[in-house]
This record gives sequence, C-alpha cells and structure tokens, in this order.
Amino acid sequence: MTIHREGYRILGGLFGALAVILLLVDWLAPAILLFAGIVSLLIFLLILQFFRHPKRVIPHPDDRLVYAPADGKVVVIEEVDEPEYFNDKRLQVSIFMSPLNVHVNRNPIGGVVRYIAYHAGKYLVAWHPKSSTENERTTVVIDNGKREVLLRQIAGALAKRIKNYLKEGETVTQGSEMGFISFGSRVDVLLPLDTEVKVKIGDVVKGNLTVIAQLAV
Repeated sequence: MTIHREGYRILGGLFGALAVILLLVDWLAPAILLFAGIVSLLIFLLILQFFRHPKRVIPHPDDRLVYAPADGKVVVIEEVDEPEYFNDKRLQVSIFMSPLNVHVNRNPIGGVVRYIAYHAGKYLVAWHPKSSTENERTTVVIDNGKREVLLRQIAGALAKRIKNYLKEGETVTQGSEMGFISFGSRVDVLLPLDTEVKVKIGDVVKGNLTVIAQLAV
C-alpha cells in the first residue's frame, strides 16, 4: 500500500498544522497534551486513508470487459439521454465513492482517448439525480477500436478536487490511472445499449477487480 501523490501536499500541510497545535497545547495546557496528541494522530490517520493507493492488477485484461473505474457502490443502472458527446441514448452505471473508499480512478478499458472536457458546476450531493449534469465534472471518452465508453468524474458536496491525468488523442491501457477525486464522490460509466451489465444496484465494486459490464462484439 502506498500513498497517492495527490495527498502529499495536503498531508504535509496537515502534519505541520497539527504539530503547531501540539506545541501550543504543550505551552498553554500541558495537562491535556496526551489527549491532544491522540486526537491529532486519529485525525492524521483518517485523512491519510483517503489517499491510500493500493496496487491493483487486472486479473483478465480484455477490452470487451468493462472493469470498475472506482471503488464504491453501484447506485444507478438506467438508460439515459447523453447530450454531450454521443447525442443519443446510453446505458449508465454509476458508482458512488464514500469517504472511506479508495479514491483513485482507473481506465475501465484500453484504447484511444477521443474526448476530454472539464465542466465547472455545482456541488450537489453525489447521489442527487442532477449531479451528473449540474455538478463540477470531467468527461472522458475512450475508444477501444470497436466501441466507445464515456466516463464522468463528478464532484460532490465534499469532493471539490477532481484530477484527471488523460489527454485527448493519447492511448491508454486498461486499468491504468485515469485520475483522482479527493474525499469521495461519483463516477458514471455510459455504455452502448447492447452492453451486458454484470452488476446490480447495491453491489460493492472495486476498481480494476470487478467487471461491471461486457461490451458486445
């Protein structure tokens, strides 16, 4: 288990702030120094776990298989209109990332990045029906040579820090790192209508380990 690079600055700043607080406590109220130290350690460990970065190797690489791009719970499986890129109907599978989940986002298929766009927006709670189109978000489309899959990283009420590392035109491998959303939120996956969904609402999935769908040939 390693710490994701997105956490270095935040964890460094938090460590410094907590150290200053403990020095002040030692000076002004030394009797509660032990208690303050325990609380500070718990706070640091809580924030630390937000940035854990477990190594995940895809068990069966296959670009017809769509692996979960994030850890979390499946909260939406439905047919929707997609107006940004496809301008037609797609099958949407949404994964809600709680603050306790790993926050790394991974490419569910390999291929060429055909489209990427950042959209400023609101910070509605991630399970709100309008969060997919009104919240701050980044949209990515990956083409595996036969089918295109759209991914949408969505900020929520707490997650106001979306990072995406992809560039339009680059070729990505299945399971490689796509981005990061600090403190949880949601990732939408929009698939062709003839895709076979392998999960159901309420399922807990893990990035790079859980197959959420299989694309038609």
